[in-house]
Parts: sequence; structure tokens; C-alpha cells
Amino acid sequence: MSRQSRSNLVVGILLVLIGALILAGRFIPGVKDWLELDYTWPLIVVAVGIFLFLLGLLTGAPGLAVPACIVGGIGGILYWQNATGNWASWAYLWTLIPGFVGIGIIISGFLSGEWRSSLREGITTILTSIFLFVIFWLFLGGSAIGWEYWPALLIIFGLWILVRQLFRRK
Repeated sequence: MSRQSRSNLVVGILLVLIGALILAGRFIPGVKDWLELDYTWPLIVVAVGIFLFLLGLLTGAPGLAVPACIVGGIGGILYWQNATGNWASWAYLWTLIPGFVGIGIIISGFLSGEWRSSLREGITTILTSIFLFVIFWLFLGGSAIGWEYWPALLIIFGLWILVRQLFRRK
């Protein structure tokens, strides 16, 4: 089966499933309540991420794992913000997006068979994202608990970069 045929098959199946779900929501009361999007609208963003991932799997395009992880991760952030009402947290939560990219790189590498290089690149991106998250969280939204320790984070991150550079394969 060609890549175009698989893509058309996936899109067709998804359209049928979405249409059936909407139609069931009109006639079955329990499904209608489940489809109310007042509080769960961010799950649509997560579903788009899942759709991108499945599309990449079925069409043989493992590179779609990266945008799928970005979209799904942002959907997860939006879901948490919508549930807690903490919309100001976006000031530091955006730093998780590079981590989503790193997760997508790792998944893409495993699917394409290039897992060694993708694992190294993905972990580097994830660690950078975590470092940025902690720094921005401390300055913009976190508690005063970690204020005296943030210079230690800088030292640890600097040492990690130095050790990584010293032991890099030629």
C-alpha cells in the first residue's frame, strides 16, 4: 500500500469516527454530556497531537512524532491550566516546549532506527528544557523555597556542559 493510500485511509477512518461520535452525541444523552467542552476543550488539542502521531505511524513518517509531541504537550499544559485556572503559569510553562521537542526526537529516532543519535539529542533538549523551566519557575511563579539554591543549578548545568564536551566522541 502506498503512502498516499495509507494517508487517505487514516483520514477517512478518522472522519468516520468523529462523525459517528458527534452523531451519537446528538441522540444519546450520556455521550452528549461527555462531549460538553466547557472544561475539556484542551483535550481537542491533545487529540490533534495523537492524530499527528498516528498519521506518522501509518504513513511511515516518523518525523511527525516531533510536532505530535509539541501539540499534545501544549494540549496537556492547557488542560492543566484550564482545570486549575492558573493561566499566569504560561509565563514559565512555555519552557517545557523544547522538552516536548526532545521527547518527539527520541520517539522519532526509535521509529526510524536512528535511536543512538536521537536519544542523545533528545535528552539534551529535555534537560535544557527542565533547566529553563526551573529557572523561569523560580523567578516568575515559584515559591521562595528554591531561591538560595538556584546558583547551584547554574553550576550543575555548567558542569554537565563541560563534561559532555570533554567526553564527546570525535
